[in-house]
Parts: sequence; C-alpha cells; structure tokens
Amino acid sequence: MPEHSFSPIEGKLDRFTIDSDLLNNNLGDPTVREVIVHIPPSGLEIIDQGHQLPVLIYLAPFTSSGLARAGWKAFAETLPQRHERLVREDKMSPTILVLPDCFTSLGGNQFVDSGIMGQWSTWLHQSLKPEISARYPTNGRFGLFGKSSGGFGALHNAIHHPEEWQAIATHSGDVGFDLLYRSEFSNTATQINKQNGVENFLRYVKQCSKLSGDDFHALMTCAMAASYDSKTEHSHSYGIRLPFDLETCILDDALWKNWLAFDPLTSIEQNINSLKSLDLLFIDCGNKDQYGIQYGSRLMVRMLREHNIEHFWEEFDGSHSGIEYRLDYSMPMLAEALQI
Repeated sequence: MPEHSFSPIEGKLDRFTIDSDLLNNNLGDPTVREVIVHIPPSGLEIIDQGHQLPVLIYLAPFTSSGLARAGWKAFAETLPQRHERLVREDKMSPTILVLPDCFTSLGGNQFVDSGIMGQWSTWLHQSLKPEISARYPTNGRFGLFGKSSGGFGALHNAIHHPEEWQAIATHSGDVGFDLLYRSEFSNTATQINKQNGVENFLRYVKQCSKLSGDDFHALMTCAMAASYDSKTEHSHSYGIRLPFDLETCILDDALWKNWLAFDPLTSIEQNINSLKSLDLLFIDCGNKDQYGIQYGSRLMVRMLREHNIEHFWEEFDGSHSGIEYRLDYSMPMLAEALQI
C-alpha cells in the first residue's frame, strides 16, 4: 500500500474560470472552464523578489480533469503536494503549476481541435496561456505534461504548435493507433448495436445510472471519433461517425485514414522539424501497458532517433495504471528545461 501524504499545502492555490468561444461544441458542454493554479512557497518568494517563473500545464488522462489532481485521495499525493515536496527536497525548481478542467461529456479529451468537441488545441495557447500570463509573472516559457490522453495532447500540441511550447512530457501517451484503438472496434459495435445506433447509445449513456466497462470503452471510441474525424456536417449523434461498419465491423479505410493523421507515428513524420525546437521531449511507457502503447512508443522512439531528434526515453517495469510516481522524474526535468 502506498504511503499517504498528510502534508498541508503551504503555497498558493488559486481557482478561477475562463470563458472562450473556441470551446463552442456540438455536445452542449460549457465553454466556461475552471482552472486551478498552484505556486509553492519558494516560488512565491521568487515572485516577491521581482523574478518570474516558468509554467507547467497538466493535461489530464481520459475520464479525469486537472481539478481531480488537486483533490484529496486516500493513500495518494495530490499534484500540488507533489509539486511542493519535490521543491522542498531540492529535486525541482518551483513553477507555476496549472491544472485546467478539460473534461467533456464524452468522457475525456484528446486536446485537439474538433468540430464536435471544441477547439481545445487552440484554446490551450490562445486562451489559457494568455490568461496565465496576465495573472502571474511568467518567464514566457511554457511546458505541457500528462498521462495517456494527456500525454498524447502534450505531444500533439508540440508537433502542431512548436512555437508555443518549450518542453513536454508524455507518460504512456496514445501512439500506434492501429494496435491501440482497432482492438476496441468490435466491442464498440456490439455495445452500440444493443442500443440500435450511435444516437441511441449516447442517449443511453446520459440516462443510465452506471456504465459497464464495455459501455465505457465504446464511449471512449466515440470520443476518439469526435476528436480525430470531426469535420462532418451530420446533424445526428453530435456529428460522430465511426470508421467501421456497425453490422460487419469492416473498416472504412477513408475514415480510418482521418484517425491515422493524428497518430504521432504519422504526424511526427509529416512535421519532422517541429520537435527539434523543444528543450525537453520526455517520453516513457510501461513494458506491460494493457493498451499496448509500449509498442507504438518503441516505433516512435525509433523514428526520433532516425531523424536525430533529441529526447529522453525510458521503458519502465509497469502497466498503464498506478504510474503517477513517474511524475517525480518528469516534473524536475521539465522545470529545469523551462528555466531561462
């Protein structure tokens, strides 16, 4: 059993909201989003002395939110507690830690621009960054980090907006879509067919008292479709279309190609110079990841090596779950890379 952290937060915790039309969406989700910001005591001292701090923005995994990472949990450590401990132990220099709520009613976020879910990628650098810069004395250097969907989001935004982000860390981030997602398509078809179509399935999800594991994974596939193939004009099912036939589960190659354009194995190859400007590209993954992300990660790292893109890579002994301790490695490296 992991040790519980009883340490009180001694630094500053702010909570505020941002409203942005960039988040207009087909789901009916709010455009007003909460943000938590944490600054440890030594960071406040630096600010009081007239100096500035770098910014770390945490992108949450699927089914979670930045707000959840600031909340108490038994036998665990909140992200602000971890931040303060690492700084107190002289393992990390202080930062402005930003924990935004980016949850959606489809269960999560891939932090891409979506015609269905909202322009989340653009929101990160056109709404969230300016708001943080207006409220706090930043040194103008920003990093993204997260696990799973959050790790994918960090990598995706570094690839497509390299001028906005100086350092990223992706922990078990989505990569290798052919293996990662296609294995769920038959289950998704089964669960959606039980409800007689996507529209009825999404209505069922909203009305049921509890989702089964199979229903949850089918919803996750719908969320991925809304993220990776969202430029549709369908008036039903929020505009979601799946890349396979619900009756036969045969893949629609044209629609699947839209998904693959977001796979880092594709997007890095097509934007090969983007990652070269990063001061830190941190990548790790467990060797027993239950979604098979270690295989896509190995291919991605091989690609980075072939193109002489500097990076830190570690494959650790573990799965996709219970890997928050890996932040003890990435957060200090990010903070160091973001110093002027």
